[in-house]
Order: sequence, then structure tokens, then C-alpha cells
Amino acid sequence: MNEITTARSTPLRIGSPAPDFRARSTMGDFQLSALRGHWVIFFSHPADFTPVCSTEFAALSRRQADFDALNCRLVGLSVDSLYAHIAWVRALNDLFDVQVGFPIIEDPSMAVGRAYGMIDEDATNSMTMRSTFFIDPQGVVRATTAYPHNVGRSVEEMLRLLHALQRVDGGSSLTPEGWVPGQPTLLPAAESADAASDWFCRLEFQP
Repeated sequence: MNEITTARSTPLRIGSPAPDFRARSTMGDFQLSALRGHWVIFFSHPADFTPVCSTEFAALSRRQADFDALNCRLVGLSVDSLYAHIAWVRALNDLFDVQVGFPIIEDPSMAVGRAYGMIDEDATNSMTMRSTFFIDPQGVVRATTAYPHNVGRSVEEMLRLLHALQRVDGGSSLTPEGWVPGQPTLLPAAESADAASDWFCRLEFQP
């Protein structure tokens, strides 16, 4: 049974503490707060053995080393049981020739899904559980995405967003549209339009 150890009385938003929880996973007993000090990408899917999510898990497994290099831990979640997760991991290995090296959490009661606002209190199934939470090393939600069940997430965009969050972390730089590592960032807007003609959108030529 999943245990939510951080109560939340307001909707989960960017800047909210990520609700802590304990649960069983494909890699043993899991507690989210044990990953403090690392970035965490916590992503959910409505069920195991679904076609879209299978392609996502295969792609994430192939790129796990890239996330590891950024001090980021991947954590998956589904309402299915631990035994279904284990069977699915084996099937993914057979079909895609990948080893899923990150934990997949079981959430049969949908307690974690509700704590994270993936589904509302009245939901009778998990079809809306297609959310991703980018959590910083202090356990704070820094970005979220949500996809419908029939559209796959982009692993490249997950990596790009993680790079961008780390680039601006603790500083005043901003990343422009489509920013990738190696490109210049933006400076905050100047306090006065008299500063320069580009006062509201100034490049910082120090990638």
C-alpha cells in the first residue's frame, strides 16, 4: 500500500513542494525524499502494456545515461500492480531490447496520482495520468507537463527542459524559445526603456 507522507492542502503547482510518498517499485521499496540532492523527473502513465507508454519507456531507457549525467533520477508511476510492472519490464526488454534501469512505482489506490493532482478525487480510472514533474534537488516542483493518452511525450524535450532548468537555477539568466546548451541566454528586462532599444529582450552572450 502506498503511503503519502507529505500532506497537501493546495493544488500542486510550480514552486510547490513535491509530496513525499513511500511505495513498492520494480527496484524495491521506494521513498521520494531519499532522492534529495538529485533532480528527479517523476512521470506517470495510465497502465502497463499500453502502446504509447511502451515507446516512451523504451526511449527513456535508451537515454537514461544522459539523465544520469545531469544528476537526474527517472521515476515512473502506474496504477498497475508491482507484478504487472515486472512483467511489463520483461516484455519491453523482449520487444525493444532495453533494460529499464529506473524504478516504476505501483499506485493501485491512485493515492499518489491524487496527491499530485494527476486525477481528481472523483475519478474512477487513471486515463488522465499522463503527467511529468520536474523536481529540483530540494524537492520543489520546477516544471510540469501533461499529455493525453494518445500522444507520446518527447524524451528530447524532457532533456532540453532539464538542461534549461539547471541553466537558470539560482541565477538571473533566462532561456529563450527552443534554447539548448551552448546557445546564449537572455538577461532580465531592464528597469527602464531608456536603457537601450533592446531593454526588454537582451541576449547574454555567455552560454
